[in-house]
Amino acid sequence: MGVADLADYPWDAVAPYAARARSHPDGIVDLSIGSPVDATPAVVADALRAAADAHAYPQTVGTPALRAAIAAWFERRRGVPGLTPAHVLPTVGSKELVALLPLLLGLGPGDIVVHPRAAYPTYEVGARLVDATPLASDDPAEWPEGTRLVWVNSPGNPDGRVLDAAALRRAAARARQLGAVLASDECYAELGWDAPWDSEPVPSALDPRVTDGDVGGILSVYSLSKQSNLAGYRAAFLAGDPAIVARLLTARKHLGLMLPAPVQSAMVAALEDDAHVAAQKELYRRRREVLRPAVEAAGFRIDGSEAGLYLWATEGRDGWESLGRLADLGILAGPGHFYGTHHPEHIRLSLTATDDGIFRAAERLRAASADGS
Repeated sequence: MGVADLADYPWDAVAPYAARARSHPDGIVDLSIGSPVDATPAVVADALRAAADAHAYPQTVGTPALRAAIAAWFERRRGVPGLTPAHVLPTVGSKELVALLPLLLGLGPGDIVVHPRAAYPTYEVGARLVDATPLASDDPAEWPEGTRLVWVNSPGNPDGRVLDAAALRRAAARARQLGAVLASDECYAELGWDAPWDSEPVPSALDPRVTDGDVGGILSVYSLSKQSNLAGYRAAFLAGDPAIVARLLTARKHLGLMLPAPVQSAMVAALEDDAHVAAQKELYRRRREVLRPAVEAAGFRIDGSEAGLYLWATEGRDGWESLGRLADLGILAGPGHFYGTHHPEHIRLSLTATDDGIFRAAERLRAASADGS
């Protein structure tokens, strides 16, 4: 299978619902994609400008300052000590890594790539790109022989589910038993809402409680798109088993997958400044506190959603029908159908709208619940 054989991009199917939502007299509130709307922090933008004289090719491996900042961030924010520059690698956003990891690891026909049941679709895309077999499963006991790569996602997109250290430990143990790489997508880890994640960090797959200090066979994938509003910068990184990192580095050198030098400087500034992350989290907290009760008042049940940027909701009917109902209120959501075959009655609502947009969506949902529509 090649890139040309991939199915149409799924979000194209949402276009008619977007048109319905735009026809609302008071305009559309787009809660579908999850693209940040708040300003890039000044400390980051200033660092980008200061590094604008980037006349030489950047290093695929990343600058020494960036690799040191990533390792220090893992220790300070994620409770993962002892990482060195050999354990980390910057990537051009996290999506390209998710899509390309099966290829970069040398997977192919006959290999199995496990991913969550409620899953970001790019996990499956990466498997199909190399003719591997994708398997949706959250239970390590179900993972069969022939599994070469296991994706876990905590906090989950779309469902906001968090895997505690014990669950990650079980996943890591089974992956090692199978000789598979465990890749943990942790891009929403700074956005914990419900207890205990409102007061303690979301665990990383590299946490010593998971690894006993041995990160062999394990990768953590992270992005600054959400916590630092850097989606347009394509600023991300991975960390973990240095032997796997070295293999990925060699392949990425051949493919020219290098992060622009000014972006690398901006990432250092972002990783070293915790204040803007706390401020951004507070913005999302306030928006969630406005939107969630309005969604529930409109007849939806919220599942999971204990962390991350989304509300994973169902009203007990097909997600496309729910999408249509919301579109008639001028609200655009994402259908659960995009995230696997196991949640056809769910929708995903993003917190990445302005304060005014979230307020308008909540007002429309409350009004609809009052008149029974």
